[in-house]
Amino acid sequence: MLVWTLTFLIVALIAGALGFTGIAGAAAGIAQIIFFIFLVLLLISVVAGATRGRRPPV
Repeated sequence: MLVWTLTFLIVALIAGALGFTGIAGAAAGIAQIIFFIFLVLLLISVVAGATRGRRPPV
């Protein structure tokens, strides 16, 4: 998911440099949304891993 964020960020930077402000804004918005989804999923994963702890192998 982080790869998609970087992809949209690069598209936004290139589009902004070429003067396509509408496309740049849309790509930057999509990158921002995907990045926040990534952060939420990362936080959930960290909390779930911390609450389970380490169990000895069976």
